[in-house]
Amino acid sequence: MKVIHFFCKIILGALGFTADFQVPKEAQKCVMVFAPHTSMWDFVVGKLVLTKMGLKPKFMIRKESFWFPLGLLLKVLGGIPVDRKQPAGLTATIASEIKKREKITFIIAPEGTRKYTTHWKKGFYFIAQQAQVPICLCYIDWSKKIAGIFPDVITPNPDNYDEDLAFIQNHYRGMKGKHLGQFHLEFE
Repeated sequence: MKVIHFFCKIILGALGFTADFQVPKEAQKCVMVFAPHTSMWDFVVGKLVLTKMGLKPKFMIRKESFWFPLGLLLKVLGGIPVDRKQPAGLTATIASEIKKREKITFIIAPEGTRKYTTHWKKGFYFIAQQAQVPICLCYIDWSKKIAGIFPDVITPNPDNYDEDLAFIQNHYRGMKGKHLGQFHLEFE
């Protein structure tokens, strides 16, 4: 494992990134919001940072990406294929998988796309609520070349969704994605 951590550190350094390696204990079993997400490079840097932190993140990716041999690599990296045309039951399915495991860091980019969007999808919140796990907040800021996990942890409550979303999004205020102009928060 030390070899993998060293490898991650070398690549992050080559990319010019530093990482805040303070990991909340809740990150061992949580839904983790990942933002901003404007480029496939976000995945690369985020995966390196979280691996260096000792986490083994799982993530959803459209099923069309699971062609041979890329599909094998995506599964090894923690990818779970999702059919975007059949979203019914996805929240319950993912929540059930999280409940079954002692440790799981399930990453979701609430923007739902790398392109500009004006609203975040709510699925991350309801998955965490159904799985009865906290929400942790992972970030990558290309303007400062830093990535990490915020220390604040959210316990989802359906009565507090709007306040919790504002609290979550406020953490990402001022952060820049790799592709400028593609990251948007509702209050901006």
